[in-house]
Amino acid sequence: MSSSTARRGIYVDQAALLCNKGCGFYGNLAWGGLCSKCWRVENPNSRAKQIEEDQKLAERLQREEEAAYAGINQGAQSGNLSTSLSKPEAKRNTQKSHPVPSGKNFFSTLAKTKSRDVNVPSQPPPTSTSINQQPVAESDQATRQFIDFLKTLHKPGRDIFKQCHAFCHSVAYKKDLGAEDLSESVQDFYQHLSERLNSLFKGSPERVEAIMDEVEKYITLQLYEQAFCPESADDEAKDLTIQKRIRALHWVTVQMLGAPVKQEIPAVSDSLDKAITDIIEMDSKRVPRDKLAYVTRCSKDIFRAIKYSNKDAASADDFLPVLIYVVLRANPPRLQSNIQYITRFCNPRRLMSGEDGYYFTNLCCAIAFIEKLDAQSLNLSTEEFELYMSDHVSPDRPQARGCSYPSSSSSQSDPRAGRLENDLIEWGDGMEASVQDVLKELHLDSCTPSTSAIDSDNIESEGLPPPLQPQVFAG
Repeated sequence: MSSSTARRGIYVDQAALLCNKGCGFYGNLAWGGLCSKCWRVENPNSRAKQIEEDQKLAERLQREEEAAYAGINQGAQSGNLSTSLSKPEAKRNTQKSHPVPSGKNFFSTLAKTKSRDVNVPSQPPPTSTSINQQPVAESDQATRQFIDFLKTLHKPGRDIFKQCHAFCHSVAYKKDLGAEDLSESVQDFYQHLSERLNSLFKGSPERVEAIMDEVEKYITLQLYEQAFCPESADDEAKDLTIQKRIRALHWVTVQMLGAPVKQEIPAVSDSLDKAITDIIEMDSKRVPRDKLAYVTRCSKDIFRAIKYSNKDAASADDFLPVLIYVVLRANPPRLQSNIQYITRFCNPRRLMSGEDGYYFTNLCCAIAFIEKLDAQSLNLSTEEFELYMSDHVSPDRPQARGCSYPSSSSSQSDPRAGRLENDLIEWGDGMEASVQDVLKELHLDSCTPSTSAIDSDNIESEGLPPPLQPQVFAG
């Protein structure tokens, strides 16, 4: 099997990784091959729907709080309450009566509010169910780290914390918010906050990206239980489907994929093991940026394995087959849930460009190839592919007795098996000749021993029935 033939089904043009609109950014299968920017432009209806739902939610909350406040005042006038509300309670009720801001209006509303100290305690609303379920220690630690980071920005840091803090609370009130709607809301927040930061820190894109990374970490940790593998999406079903598919493809070898790696080299084997470990460890992280970091580590381990195998720099064409092989060997837990979580809630700029975006796009392509992998992609006949998929035979074990199918290409292409079989036959013939020579030198009598019947001198035994007749034995 030549590598050119094998790449017929594995090779992907690097231009196919880019956005279909030709903007130069990386596309994503979840967005129909578009980057996040072009996808938002192509889907204005979903964004408008989200804004409309946010406004309705804000109006409903406002009516509920006004009704509750009116009931408290009426009770106080009838004498049921001897004292009026304390100033802190009145202040909280007044704040709750305001609509929940969202989108662009969310930022304009916060811009008019009075600045408060950055050390605001991050307390979830009483009606929240998602935030209360996540580990309190990790959430509190993330909040303290976020505050410590924003303290270096002084007043802009206080404003950023207020915006993020209020946004998480507003989202927590939306119990019936679907996965895509939640993603749209978070991405909308990222976009408007990034625009404000770019106007505030002109000429410092690195500083803006550093702030956005911390914002992403804080928001996703606060909303993790609500955002990762939500009940409103079919992520769990997709996880089971891809897991079963990978298990059925356990027999796929490096040679079938045309992957240019030599596993017999210790350095190559170690690099592939590290790549498998990294792609599995991706599931243990809760921040999209941290999950992406493990995808990047896995990819760099793969490039090292290719370099150790060929003693030359690895090309992009060699990378995808090895990545497919690593995914098949690792069978990462909750693979589709992690892919969807990164797509929905990661900082979009990180997916649109840079090495993280490139490796993530290749991982999505590898999963797509695994889902539609067929006999032609592996340069096998249809009969071989079906037998391997049914687990009746595999390239690693001999054909089962009674089965008839063409011999596999892997066994035909391995000359060591033929040489080993010939050596075994020659060794057997030589041993048999040696045994015969020894017997001739010893002059052993090979005459067959005489036989006689028990009680042969008993004439009366001849008339006995067959079970009682004397037996013959060697004397």
